[in-house]
Amino acid sequence: MDIVIKIVQLLLSLSILVLFHELGHFVAARIFKTRVEKFYLFFDPWFSLFKVKKGETEYGIGWLPLGGYCKISGMIDESMDKEQMKLPPQPWEFRSKPAWQRLIIMLGGVTVNILLAIVIYIVMLSAWGEKYLPTTEAKYGIAVDSVGYQMGLRNGDHIVTIDHKKVEDFDDIPRMIILEEAKSIQVLRNGTPMDIEISKGSINKLIKSNSPTFIMARVPFVIGQFTPGSPAKKAGIKINDQILGVNDTVVPYFDEFRNVIKKYKDQEVKLIVLRGKDTLRIPVKVSAQGYVGAQRKDLSSFFRLKEKSYTFISAIPAGVIKAFEGAGNYVKSIRILFHQEKAYESVGGFISIGNIFPSVWDWPSFWSLTAFLSIMLAVLNVLPIPALDGGHVMFLLYEIIFRRKPSDKFMEYAQVAGMILLFGLLIFANLNDILKLFR
Repeated sequence: MDIVIKIVQLLLSLSILVLFHELGHFVAARIFKTRVEKFYLFFDPWFSLFKVKKGETEYGIGWLPLGGYCKISGMIDESMDKEQMKLPPQPWEFRSKPAWQRLIIMLGGVTVNILLAIVIYIVMLSAWGEKYLPTTEAKYGIAVDSVGYQMGLRNGDHIVTIDHKKVEDFDDIPRMIILEEAKSIQVLRNGTPMDIEISKGSINKLIKSNSPTFIMARVPFVIGQFTPGSPAKKAGIKINDQILGVNDTVVPYFDEFRNVIKKYKDQEVKLIVLRGKDTLRIPVKVSAQGYVGAQRKDLSSFFRLKEKSYTFISAIPAGVIKAFEGAGNYVKSIRILFHQEKAYESVGGFISIGNIFPSVWDWPSFWSLTAFLSIMLAVLNVLPIPALDGGHVMFLLYEIIFRRKPSDKFMEYAQVAGMILLFGLLIFANLNDILKLFR
């Protein structure tokens, strides 16, 4: 069920992003009286799931959910309509328009993606505000996975500064370590100040692992909810029970419980449970995957989260700043990716993207991730690669600067080369995802 929820969120998010991206091209084209022949969500090789023609444009939904397209008359694009390009240019065609108009049409998609992210952030901030865990409030310290452990961090460490700079929002710690390529982390370990040096190799391992849990706020395991068919619920464990141990092993924190319980796959264990003032020992059958079907309470149950509310007006500049900070961070991540050894191992496809969505439906998380993906789509689309918007922009800038237009034949070859490159990357990224499942 968790996988289904992730897939549905991914498809809905990508559908929204593709629809608005192509709408950006469509609106810009119509402003300059350029004919749009087809406007499709998803690709439609051989057949479409739905189509209707209104005016000069055919609107439809394809069956292949790998994107979408807006076919503009007189433009060399993924449709590779060479027959149309052999005919004399018509006033309503893309190729007949001035270079500056064609440039605006090509930038329409990424512009709308940035605007969409800004609008999402504005609405989210005005509706829900901001809520975050101040680093100083992480009173139980941190929990780290194997990658964080190799970096030198330990469970229970209290992070003081990164490169001797205070971090207000605990969730900004991973971003500062990776994107700012931090050199050191200052922690308190059992009350003793320590300075942990971060090697370049540690940053590379973090990027390759793509681990969202390499550093988290440590919390006790207080039951917040159960998954469907939960073994823990069937055994009599209740909401607000606190798990203290497994058999004879004391596990006061959620991360410790998670590591220990995996050793008892498909076995019965006795969970030590604190209920009110009573300590109970309850037998529970662990699933074959190493789960008991219980989830901990959210952070607000353990910490004083900092909240900031916005009016719609005050959310506007905050949303703009948030969107452009997101774009800047994504550009940094691309730069870091290309500077690390074996960067290709970090490339991911639809499985990697789908895994960033939570396994339960949560609208704030969904819209926040959709805004991030919208920014990501905008940044990737302006890369100067033929077949992407950025490739067309590159050739249009060349035309504007040198007053010389590349030939249609050159554009055809460039488009084919770009499509081969993009499809190759798409296949490679998704194969990489599949291989990661077996590593």
